[in-house]
Amino acid sequence: MNRPLPLIAGLLGVLFLAVAAMYWFVPASDLPSFFPGFKAGSAHIAIKHAIGSLAIALVLFALAWLQSRRGARGPE
Repeated sequence: MNRPLPLIAGLLGVLFLAVAAMYWFVPASDLPSFFPGFKAGSAHIAIKHAIGSLAIALVLFALAWLQSRRGARGPE
């Protein structure tokens, strides 16, 4: 593969999608301590962090899709 950018963007998109799901379904006290939004003893769900991670994932998926289309058309 000559252009690794679509692959990297797609993999990062999957990673951020998993992070968004973790923020959505896991209480703040059960998140890994290095995650933003971690609060010991809190039952709060970090909805804003989940939406932010989801938005980043969607942007990365769009970037991967656009870059893969650009490569499929050939050099211009």
